[in-house]
Amino acid sequence: MEIRVLRYFMEIAREENMTKAAKRLHISQSALSKEIKKLEEELGHPLFIRTNKNMHLNDEGMLLRKRAGDILEMVDKTVEEFSQLNSITGGEIRIGCAESVQIKYLASVIKSFKKKYPNFIFHIFSGDTEPVTERLDRGLLDMAVIVEPPNLSKYNYLHVPESDKWGVIMRRDSPLAEKSELTFDDICELPLFTSKQSIKVDFSRWCEENIERLNIIGTFNLAFNGSIFVKEGLGYLLTFEHLIDTSEKSGLCFRPIIPILETKMYIIWKKYQIFSPIAELFLKELKEEFK
Repeated sequence: MEIRVLRYFMEIAREENMTKAAKRLHISQSALSKEIKKLEEELGHPLFIRTNKNMHLNDEGMLLRKRAGDILEMVDKTVEEFSQLNSITGGEIRIGCAESVQIKYLASVIKSFKKKYPNFIFHIFSGDTEPVTERLDRGLLDMAVIVEPPNLSKYNYLHVPESDKWGVIMRRDSPLAEKSELTFDDICELPLFTSKQSIKVDFSRWCEENIERLNIIGTFNLAFNGSIFVKEGLGYLLTFEHLIDTSEKSGLCFRPIIPILETKMYIIWKKYQIFSPIAELFLKELKEEFK
């Protein structure tokens, strides 16, 4: 299975049309068709459902698209790392990030680092701990920023200085907006949404066995999307302070929960990981900043 042919396959999957894909790849349609047929023969399965005008992925094709995406991303990352070996004037780093205002510390380090290495480029992948660490484990990320205690058998880590405080985002016309802080009894019967991770990790330690009493009606990976549901009157969002615009014009407000629930943030990387030169320098900068 050749990398070149995987790129051909991904282009056809995007375009869903052999003619359009061939034009984008700057090869003839007949040559592209032959390459895809060879790939299907090599794998022993057809990859597309073919019609007169279009080509749609079948189940086998969807599986290959997922695997090919990971393979090509790893190949591109490897090429980038080798291109950086001779001259460290810049380079690319991939970082997974949780959603938190504490990302400001990472942004600050990146800002100062970019002054030293103007050709430095960063790629941020946002998500909860599970998808972020999965990509880190597969070598698709250089490091990650998570809001959950790291697995010390797998990762080295740095503490980010501050913590995030939990609370409730609600409409300003909610009766609870008159309170300065909210207890478990205030919120337990409300229609709530939050992240799956927070239910498992954070609120299980806040209300312990009473977590089953929380009326969780939905989950979100990104707090901003949850805030739109709040504006539409669908419920209340449990999230970190400062993530959502709660200015007067927003129509929303934040109220902390008590007892106070805080979550720490960690920068992690795999133990015994071999970094590219630019990633090694960036990690050194992070260590100096957070020592």
